[in-house]
Amino acid sequence: MATKDPAGGGYYSDRPFVSWLDMVSASQAAQPRWMTPLVTVTPRLEQEFRWDVYRQQNGLGTQGNGQNFVNYGGPGGARIELIPAYNWEVILAAPPYQTATGPRGTAQGLGDWPAFLLKYRFISANKENGDYIVTAFFQMSDPLGTGAAISNNVLVAQPTLAFGKGWGDFDIQSTISAQFPVSSIGPQPKGATVVGNFGEPILWNTTFQYHLFEYFWPELEVNYEFWPNGIHAGLNQVLLTPGLILGRFKIGQDTPTRPINLIIGAGYQVAVTPNPVIQNNFVGTFRITF
Repeated sequence: MATKDPAGGGYYSDRPFVSWLDMVSASQAAQPRWMTPLVTVTPRLEQEFRWDVYRQQNGLGTQGNGQNFVNYGGPGGARIELIPAYNWEVILAAPPYQTATGPRGTAQGLGDWPAFLLKYRFISANKENGDYIVTAFFQMSDPLGTGAAISNNVLVAQPTLAFGKGWGDFDIQSTISAQFPVSSIGPQPKGATVVGNFGEPILWNTTFQYHLFEYFWPELEVNYEFWPNGIHAGLNQVLLTPGLILGRFKIGQDTPTRPINLIIGAGYQVAVTPNPVIQNNFVGTFRITF
């Protein structure tokens, strides 16, 4: 169980870096060993460098704006995920670089910046003791004033509750969250998203994952979003994301308990509800755990 912090049990010594890695190993040993999904943020605590690529096509109906995006860095940007203390994780991301074409104009530059995401793990058990986990997140996303063609132009706060359960080689990981607009950033060009029309969408992501052989992790993600208010008020959208993740391929080792692993994966996200905001999306991921 990971409800008790063992950090006082000898992890800190005259070798603080090694002691920190030992604490990270102990923290991860007390939770399931599933793979982090392509889109759903895992409730597990991870320590890795991650870089994603998204190619997104928005819907062409009354709800979508028809923009096509290529996002070099995914929605989270190139980022590093660290476990600074037992039961805690912090994700620090660089602003992703995006290109956009479509009815809202052609542009390239920095996209909305998810500056940080903070996780706290409430309870967890590894495969030998029940294979489950419950975690809370908090994230802020800063639009950086990059304009209506790329940015949503709104500072957004997103609290999340995440949980998961495993049964042998099969697991389910799920998150439920809401996005709250805090303020609009920069000038307000015609058609730009602002606090008054952004709404407060509710997001529910669930991943069904299977571990096949040693390195194969096929999965199906169901990504649901509902807008109770705002410009998309009353809209429900469901995206299905079949994907395959390969890993963990050992490529090095810092200490006997901290192997360095390579993980790669890809998937394709498709809207299955009519009149979608997002129509389809290619997702690729590259990660190095340490």
